[in-house]
Amino acid sequence: MVPCNDWQPDRRSLIYGHSPGHLFGSQSRRLEKETAVNEEQKKQYKEKYAQAKQNGVKFWPDIIYKDVVITFAIFIILIILATWVGVANEAKADPSDSAYVPRPEWYFLFLFQMLKYFPGKLEWLGTTIIPIIAVLALFLVPFYDRNTRRHWKARPWAIGIMTVMVVGIVVLTVMAVVTTPPQEVTGTIAGTVPEQILAGQDLYSVNCTECHGPEGEGGEIKGVEGLEGFIMKPINSKDEMYTHTDETLYNIVAYGQQDLGMQPFGRAYGGILGPSDIDALVTFMRYTWDDRVELPKEVASANAIPTLAPGQVPSYELQISAIQKRYCVSCHRAGKKNNNYIMDNFEDTIKTGDHAPNLIAGDLLCNTMQMLNRVEGLEAGNPMPPTKALPPELVEIYKQWILAGMPNTAADAAALSAGSATPAVSQVPAASETLAPSEAVTPGVTPTP
Repeated sequence: MVPCNDWQPDRRSLIYGHSPGHLFGSQSRRLEKETAVNEEQKKQYKEKYAQAKQNGVKFWPDIIYKDVVITFAIFIILIILATWVGVANEAKADPSDSAYVPRPEWYFLFLFQMLKYFPGKLEWLGTTIIPIIAVLALFLVPFYDRNTRRHWKARPWAIGIMTVMVVGIVVLTVMAVVTTPPQEVTGTIAGTVPEQILAGQDLYSVNCTECHGPEGEGGEIKGVEGLEGFIMKPINSKDEMYTHTDETLYNIVAYGQQDLGMQPFGRAYGGILGPSDIDALVTFMRYTWDDRVELPKEVASANAIPTLAPGQVPSYELQISAIQKRYCVSCHRAGKKNNNYIMDNFEDTIKTGDHAPNLIAGDLLCNTMQMLNRVEGLEAGNPMPPTKALPPELVEIYKQWILAGMPNTAADAAALSAGSATPAVSQVPAASETLAPSEAVTPGVTPTP
């Protein structure tokens, strides 16, 4: 009860002139009425609850309906995650890669982390005993948690055990993510056929062109220590593509053919290529040289060397690097002799080599241009590429590039182009479709004499 000394009239009583006693009586009657209503509602609720509890919830269709709704919601979430997030591609598993750190998916990371605390002879404890105890704790919940009250404070054992398990899983997962270093990418990561073809093309340019030629045409090997003068048969022919399955090609690359002077390229046999690398290499060969297989259009476009539109100035970034990647890098890369001339980037192309500079802006008599024009007897070296002349339209691109001052980037070249117009890049045929020198015509350039 409120003491009389503490009672203060509210604003309504002062405004409407009600006396304190009259207000006190009205409030008391209203409270009694509300209390009676609440008690009546509680009684109704209890009766409905008791009736519903007696009838129970039907497994069909009530429980099934809820399960279907939740399952469908989870399915939609997974579709959204797969569409917008996806799964990162990884290279194909390589049993010979001892540097690979296996790490399970995120939902098993806590087990992965927990096993780190049970090394050697204690491994059985972490792999068997503890998981069994955890599973039994879940199965036995109906036996040790028989309290019918729903409030969490009334169920200390069940809530306590579940809390320990959830907190442990979260902590171990975070520790696994923090303590396990990101796996270093080794090998080709290509999820689609076009990606595999392009990756295989790069691998072929670096590892195979030196002996088999940029188009797989074979010929006399020059400059490969121990194989000088050996006549390599073409591997881009029907004789090879029709008679060799993908598995056979894979094995030839992986194991090598040492009786023919071909070293093994598989990492497991002393080479440098992993399984996904060899798969990409085989895919490139199959789609490029087997006329029974249609080359995807997007690959034909990406595989081509950009040519010149009328008035366009070539650049290292667009044209020269693509030519060198296909025809030159296999020999002119780090680890190869070849007069110490490296052609894997702009700076090395200009500055390296025992006879540097091999390329001089504005000088069509520089070493590289004379080699491309098949001039014999140069001190700097023999005609290049050694097995087959570069298609004349590509030699002309080199010529235009040198005369324009050898710009590095496409932006530099665009600034030099007539009217500074944005260069329109067309495409020359892909590696498998390169025209014969007599057939090749490049718009906007003058044929090589």
